Amino acid sequence: MRNTSNFSFVIFSLSGFSATANYKIILFSLTFLCYCLIICVNMALILTIILDQNLHEPMYAFICNLCMNVLYGTAAFYPKFLIDLLSDIQVISYEGCLLQVFVIYTYATIDFSVLAVMAYDRCVAICRPLQYHSVMSVRRTAVLIGLSWLVPLCCIVVIITITSTLKLCGSRIDKLYCENWSIVKLACSTSRANNIVGLIFIAFYCVHVIFIVCSYVRLVNSALKSQEGRRKFIQTCVPHLLCLLNVTAALLFDVMYSRYGSASVPQSVRNFMAIQFLMMPPLLNPIIYGLILTQIRYRMVALCLKAGQRFKLRLKA
Repeated sequence: MRNTSNFSFVIFSLSGFSATANYKIILFSLTFLCYCLIICVNMALILTIILDQNLHEPMYAFICNLCMNVLYGTAAFYPKFLIDLLSDIQVISYEGCLLQVFVIYTYATIDFSVLAVMAYDRCVAICRPLQYHSVMSVRRTAVLIGLSWLVPLCCIVVIITITSTLKLCGSRIDKLYCENWSIVKLACSTSRANNIVGLIFIAFYCVHVIFIVCSYVRLVNSALKSQEGRRKFIQTCVPHLLCLLNVTAALLFDVMYSRYGSASVPQSVRNFMAIQFLMMPPLLNPIIYGLILTQIRYRMVALCLKAGQRFKLRLKA
């Protein structure tokens, strides 16, 4: 493909599947099970928070938002990946590739935005407990949730717009799915605009991480002053920290390898590094919240018991 300008007819081949040829059925079964678990654990958390009036507080609204983002982001990867595992040829259209980049990138960045908002929420709850409900009003909570989605969406639209102007001289993507840097590497000439915007974009979300770390340093200092503060920190902040480490580590591996990885690394290892942030955080984060946050755990058990009792009554009837 040389100097392609009519992108409607561009078809990308996903060469990362070359390492899966001998065990497609096993991978399909494990991936299908993983996706089902991701849907179940996240939906369980979302429904628990929505159905229980006692959980209609800012912190739980942000957790619910985080789970909804997981369902949104993983929908761009798992169905296509499962179909490709059973197909002889793994290809994706130019438009489909850009759409997949958009959804996966917004999923990852919304995660950071929501975690930053949650750090702010915990700061107010622990450092200014008497003013918490006036500061974190319903209106402010809604605005923060809206911004945590709107800002990443706008950022990724800019990146996708710049990428869509590139003329491509290749059609082979060395991954299991589309990502922006893979498309940029297929360009006929180097794109300074993509590099600059990409670095600004990375720096912007590094600021998110710095803000979260600074917030938790302040929280630790405040929590050590009283037993109640320590209890509240352990109950509500430890899950957020674990999720932050989970998401940051997974994305750092992917970003660093995409830009600076060596081609000598086995394809199977590259595949694992590429999809881990679409596997580990979506599966582990809701489990972390469900196990550590006692209020959510008790409510989930109570709702399950009620559902079980209703099911038994219907069977008897």
